[in-house]
Amino acid sequence: MSRVPTHTVEDAPAAARPILQKIAQSSPTGRPLNVHAQMAHSPAVLAAYASLRAVTAEHGTLDPKASWALKLATAATVGNDYMIGIASRFAGMNGWAEAQIAALRAGAATGDTRIDALASVVKEAAASSGKVSDATWKAAQQGGWSDAQLAEAFAYLGLTLFTGYFLNYAQTDADI
Repeated sequence: MSRVPTHTVEDAPAAARPILQKIAQSSPTGRPLNVHAQMAHSPAVLAAYASLRAVTAEHGTLDPKASWALKLATAATVGNDYMIGIASRFAGMNGWAEAQIAALRAGAATGDTRIDALASVVKEAAASSGKVSDATWKAAQQGGWSDAQLAEAFAYLGLTLFTGYFLNYAQTDADI
């Protein structure tokens, strides 16, 4: 059972309504997903989420295929089925085959060694409070990732951790 009330745009706290409305417009269902509807109970939580999401969309340089691989690898490490479902769906929409999606969920190789090296960085960071071994970091560099791209990967890690932890914290019911 969910711990946090789920809101519509109409009954959300006033400060959350415009943010929730904007999120609903980009939702695959045309309405806020449960995660967003629960985040709206605290305008600060919804604004923090929306800010992370907007910043990665506006300033991110990784292509959507890479960013969804990172989000899926992180979601699998966090262990929230709702977040894994969302990330899996969007990974598929952005070019990942079902077998590759399953590999990202399982922490296995996808067949794309470059993405696998970057996904290893975020998985290790997610599992180890942000700590990444020198060997994992160097493998990503040797895989062709720049220090700027490795730093940017942290933004996707942060967005996914924030979302996945909220889902676990609020015990959000899956709706996608």
